[in-house]
Amino acid sequence: MMVKVILFDLDGTLLPMDTEAFVENYIKELAPRVAHIIDPKKFVQALWAGTEAMIKNKDHQKTNEAVFEETFLSLIPVTKEEIWPTLDAFYEKVFPGFSHMSEPTPLAKEVVEEAVEKGYRVAIATNPVFPRAAINHRVNWAGISHIPFELVTVYEESVYTKPHTEYYKHICDQLEVNPDDCLMVGNDKQEDMSASAIGMKTYLVEGHVIDRGAPQFTIDDNGTLEDFYEDLKNGSGVFQYS
Repeated sequence: MMVKVILFDLDGTLLPMDTEAFVENYIKELAPRVAHIIDPKKFVQALWAGTEAMIKNKDHQKTNEAVFEETFLSLIPVTKEEIWPTLDAFYEKVFPGFSHMSEPTPLAKEVVEEAVEKGYRVAIATNPVFPRAAINHRVNWAGISHIPFELVTVYEESVYTKPHTEYYKHICDQLEVNPDDCLMVGNDKQEDMSASAIGMKTYLVEGHVIDRGAPQFTIDDNGTLEDFYEDLKNGSGVFQYS
C-alpha cells in the first residue's frame, strides 16, 4: 500500500536528545519550584503516579490530562487552584531554557519540508504525556514550528499513550485514514514500532534508539535521519512504492 501520511516522533527522532537525561533534569528543576506549596518528594511521587496512570489508561472517554489530574491531585494535599499556576509558569518561563538538553539538527526541518513538498500529510506523534506548552516548545527547538502539521498529539486532547495500539488507531480516526496509509517514524523499538501491530509501516531512526528488549515489533526500514531524508527525496527504501 502507498504511504499517504507520515507520523513523526519528536524526542530522539526529529529532536535528537537523551530522553532519560532530559526527564531527569526536568524533574530536578521542577520539584524545588513547588516547595512553597508541597514537599518536593511527595510532588515527584504524585507526578510519576499520574504519568503511570496516563500510560496505563484505556478509557477512551477520558483525556490523558483528566487521567493525570485525577491521580495526581488525589495524592497531594493541595488543590488544583493552589498548584497549577506554579506549573503553568514553569512551562511558560523555565521549560524553554531546557533547549540545551537537546541537539537540534537542521535535518529535521529539511525532512518534514521535503515530506510536505512531496505531498505527504504530516503529523507529530509524540507520546502525549506532556501538556501542549511543553510539546510546542520542543517542536520549536526542533525548528519545525512553521510546518502545517495536521495533528500534534498533546495530553489535553489525546486519550491514549504509546505503546498502545489504541493510540495509533485514534490518530487514524482523527486523520480519517487507514493504518496501512501511514508510516510511523521513531527511535523507540517499543513505543514507536508498536504502530506496526495495527498495520502501519515503520521506520526506526538510529542515533538515539531506545530498546527495552521486549516486546519486539516489525521494523520495515531503519537508518539515520539523513538516510531517511535520502530515501524520502529519492523515493527509495520504504518509499519505493509510494
